Amino acid sequence: MISKKLAIDVLNESLSTGADYAEIFFEDSTYYTTSLENGKVETSTSGSACGVGLRLLKENQCVYGYTNDLSKKGLLDLASSLNKSFHSERLITVTKLDMIRGKNRNPVTNSYDCISREEKIALLKEGIAEIEKDKDPRIVRYLSYFINNHRFVAVFNSKGKWFKRDSEFGRLVFNVIAADQNGFETAFEGPGCQQDISYFKSKVDVVELARKTVETALKMLTAKECPSGKMPVVIGNGWGGVLFHEACGHALEASSVAKGLSCFSGKVGEMIASPLVTALDDSTIPQAWGSIDIDDEGNFGEKRVLIKNGKLMDYMIDDFNGRRMGRSGNGACRRQNYRYCPTSRMSNTYIANGKSTPEEIIAATKLGIYTVGFNGGSVDPSTGEFNFGCSEAYIIRDGKICEPVKGATLIGHGDEILKKIDMVGNDLALGQGMCGASSGSIRTNVGQPTIRISEVTVGGRGGELK
Repeated sequence: MISKKLAIDVLNESLSTGADYAEIFFEDSTYYTTSLENGKVETSTSGSACGVGLRLLKENQCVYGYTNDLSKKGLLDLASSLNKSFHSERLITVTKLDMIRGKNRNPVTNSYDCISREEKIALLKEGIAEIEKDKDPRIVRYLSYFINNHRFVAVFNSKGKWFKRDSEFGRLVFNVIAADQNGFETAFEGPGCQQDISYFKSKVDVVELARKTVETALKMLTAKECPSGKMPVVIGNGWGGVLFHEACGHALEASSVAKGLSCFSGKVGEMIASPLVTALDDSTIPQAWGSIDIDDEGNFGEKRVLIKNGKLMDYMIDDFNGRRMGRSGNGACRRQNYRYCPTSRMSNTYIANGKSTPEEIIAATKLGIYTVGFNGGSVDPSTGEFNFGCSEAYIIRDGKICEPVKGATLIGHGDEILKKIDMVGNDLALGQGMCGASSGSIRTNVGQPTIRISEVTVGGRGGELK
């Protein structure tokens, strides 16, 4: 932690050549990973990050640097090197710093700093025992991890404000690989939250989680190749929301919107989706994986309604990109750590519940694809064009989920897909993941209820759907 007096000195040195804003981001974080491979303790590692990132702005210009030299000389040298980007008279002088206090929605009662490695291993072995019970010989590798992170952050800025945030995260992961003479398939499950280890002991069924991972890997191993063509696609709840996150969510971030590089730029108030679609990015869900009380530039986290009944309502905005938009940030500015310049990012992003049941959606689909997981893809926010591989998919025939298929790829444009959602379920769930972008890899929740898209191009090697 650096003192307020030192922070004021560094801010004023940063502002001495005409920058109109300066910000100090201090971080002290530790992480621990305990991993088992094929039931044996493979590694137990730890690491830390402690340093300062310094951001200077002038109008639409941004310069950023970082250091782990927290001495007065080290910080002032960083400020002096960055302020050389500007060449005018001082505009601002910082004389005091007032603390911003926000509501702590994400308390961890029993710190992971007090949890032994043995306790984490015992939790993982509950699932490993299920995998090893009557183990199918086609299961060739199974990995499990427990990951926890303790992160302290303090931000000081030239608006005369500062805040601090102390947060902890835990995540439990199972990864199963099945193989035979025809190839291999991988299945993954990884619940996470801002709660202590008691959550994983009482709220997560570790045995069922391990069983589900094994069953998925084996089903996909024996699956036939997915047919191709344009067809209805039903996307399952929870992790299925990654399609919206990637194909549409990134295009609603100010980092692309402000520069006119998004297919949704300048469309607030317009119908961009089916009237059945309401979508939100909510940083305020208590103890959720992607929640933040205060973002990385000092704005309170918010519940942002992005789309309401098909109409575009708002974007995810950080203060810097908001300058181009004539807007202030709305609590959506994030970064991986002090080495990254922050920008607008998602938190807990999801499509809200509709009125149909999942059973009604399946029953209403005569012939199509049902997918409940994705394993990667790409998207261009400027056009909305995407392609995503499905990790678990099935054929729907006459309103029933039938045989599994592998190798399915969904291809389309995010703005077009939104308008083709013709059924929305009432079974909203969230799935935990990590999202990579210009400000690094951050925790995000994706989510949705079961939805149906009336027509999507599906790529596969299984010929025509029959």
